[in-house]
Amino acid sequence: MRVFWLTFLVQIALCYCQYRYGPDRLWRITNPNDLKSKELWFHDGQRTLYDKLATPPNQYVAKNIIFFLGDGMSVPTVTASRIYEGQLRGIIGERNRLSFEKFNYVGLSKTYCADRQVPDSACTATAYLSGIKANYVTVGVSADVEVNQCAAAKLPENRVSSIASWALRARKSAGLVTTTRVTHASPAGLYAHSANRDFESDADIAADTTVTNPADCSDIAKQLIEGDIGKRLRVVLGGGTSKFLPTTSVDENGNPGERADGRNLINEWTSGKPGISRYVYNRTGLLGTNLRRTDYLLGLFAPSHMPYSLDNPVNTPTLSEMTEAAIGVLSKDPNGFFLFVEGGRIDHAHHDTKAAKALDETVHFSNAVRRALELTNPWETLIVVSADHAHTMTISGYPLINNPITGLNSELSDVDGLPYAVLSYANGPHPELFYPSTGRIPPVLDGKDALYPHPVPMTEETHEGSDVAVYANGPWAHLFTGVYEQSALPHLMGYAACIGPGITFCDLQPKSRYNPLI
Repeated sequence: MRVFWLTFLVQIALCYCQYRYGPDRLWRITNPNDLKSKELWFHDGQRTLYDKLATPPNQYVAKNIIFFLGDGMSVPTVTASRIYEGQLRGIIGERNRLSFEKFNYVGLSKTYCADRQVPDSACTATAYLSGIKANYVTVGVSADVEVNQCAAAKLPENRVSSIASWALRARKSAGLVTTTRVTHASPAGLYAHSANRDFESDADIAADTTVTNPADCSDIAKQLIEGDIGKRLRVVLGGGTSKFLPTTSVDENGNPGERADGRNLINEWTSGKPGISRYVYNRTGLLGTNLRRTDYLLGLFAPSHMPYSLDNPVNTPTLSEMTEAAIGVLSKDPNGFFLFVEGGRIDHAHHDTKAAKALDETVHFSNAVRRALELTNPWETLIVVSADHAHTMTISGYPLINNPITGLNSELSDVDGLPYAVLSYANGPHPELFYPSTGRIPPVLDGKDALYPHPVPMTEETHEGSDVAVYANGPWAHLFTGVYEQSALPHLMGYAACIGPGITFCDLQPKSRYNPLI
């Protein structure tokens, strides 16, 4: 009874706090002078306290899991994107919050590969989807497989099963959404087993002269179409038509295929499914799809990766729209579903040191998380948001509050007296633009494709080895706090949903309503 009344009083206090010091006052601040108010900070802290006290752990079984992966979404990327979005909305950016930053449970995961301090997207995909750390560049296989060892990758004992496989075994549905090619490293971790992430088509394998026996290698696109997991995915949305079409064919926009085996894998996909399958190739087709009458949905919207949002692509769906379509198809399954959603072009913009595009892609990624929250029930859907690895972008100097995050610092260098950018990288292409032999040149940051400064010359900017944040909401979200290995993520998700080979919540309960499958 005492617990009941304590909870009741906390709820009353929370309602009062939200009424008097609600988001319009505490979060949507437009005047920097308001940040000097003692009252604001006191009530901000109290509201945070009430939010925490009013959030009891959700210990229901997760019927659904949606795992959002911001590729390359380092903590500085989240911070800068929060400010960027706020400034676009006309408020003090530092006070803004992205959709997933409102989750009550946050942790940190360690991202290194089995053989590298700084990882790539393939070994990390293996970790956060299968729970096993792998070698750099390899995907869906254990660390017993070295790069290009295709024969080793074929051995059953060296292949690892992803959480998509766990969900399918539990009679749930599964799907993927990405802004990259659907055969790229991150989504490939769901369904493929490859000694090299770059083996996306048979032409990629043939082009690699270091492969001793190409016949041992199975390309990733083919595994998506005919592999045990790939062929059972109910939703596949992203880019990459070139990996599925032969050189003798073109897609609907006239882009040629690259497959040397003559196979049209798109046609094979549409003709090989039970029930109603649909293939779409633009936004009009996706939004016009009757999701209630669709059992399998394949959407390929670009020959390679999907275009950046800032490039204003014509008739291309947004990540939010693809996420909504995926949930619409998968949610028809009474047993629930697992959905993987990747904002993949955050990473590509960082590699080019185009920070403005990286931040904008992160904002669109946040919008997709928000849409998923609107379409699902938080008591039965676990939503986890994280990144595979970090990037070298930093926020530096001492700019004034609400200084344009993608612009120059409000202060000059105290050494050469020249302007410098708020955002910069540790390395990247074209450093001579900023550090010629005659001295430093201030960056020109006008436009979406502006390059941001970096001192170390590289073909492209590299990943960075720091931990990445994990945000969780829904059943058993409180498990995702603390600092842990990235490979723990699928185990935590599996526990919450009662799927997978490890211990689950349902294993600790008598045969009851907790586990409808037993």
